[in-house]
Amino acid sequence: MDSGSVADRINAIAEQAAIDHGLELVHVEIAGPEGHPIVRVFIDNPGGVTHEDCSHVSTQIGTVLDVEDFIHSAYTLEVSSPGLERGLYKPTDYQRFAGSLAKLKTRTLIGNQRNFRGKVLGIEGQNVLFGDRTSGRIAVPFDSIVKANLEIDVESEFHQVRERESIDRDLIKRNRR
Repeated sequence: MDSGSVADRINAIAEQAAIDHGLELVHVEIAGPEGHPIVRVFIDNPGGVTHEDCSHVSTQIGTVLDVEDFIHSAYTLEVSSPGLERGLYKPTDYQRFAGSLAKLKTRTLIGNQRNFRGKVLGIEGQNVLFGDRTSGRIAVPFDSIVKANLEIDVESEFHQVRERESIDRDLIKRNRR
């Protein structure tokens, strides 16, 4: 069986497991050597992914893979959250994360660039609208994107934490009076 159809079957199984547990399937990748592949499944939930979520999805996927037995060698199954700098894989990801910082790498040059950093602006037709720090607003054909990830603005995150801590301190002071 060719790896494309194996990947498609694993993706379908992972998608169903995520749906069954009220989660979103972000991405599936198959890595490692042919004789011992690593199947990585990334799941998400707006409220965050718990260890229990990963365990339940892993158990369901592993059971189905073992019963259907179409991976003809030992494999390792890893199920996790996509992390803070999650990958962007589907057009809906770009719509959902509009306004977020991200970095993109394209297959072809767009305005003499392949690497972009800036803000996701959304989707328009078959293009991802992106506010690049260097080039300004650009339209990137979705099918030309090789890799895309959200980027965390550490300074902004620290600033938000400091603001929340300040508000919490003020509330505690008021409640003590």
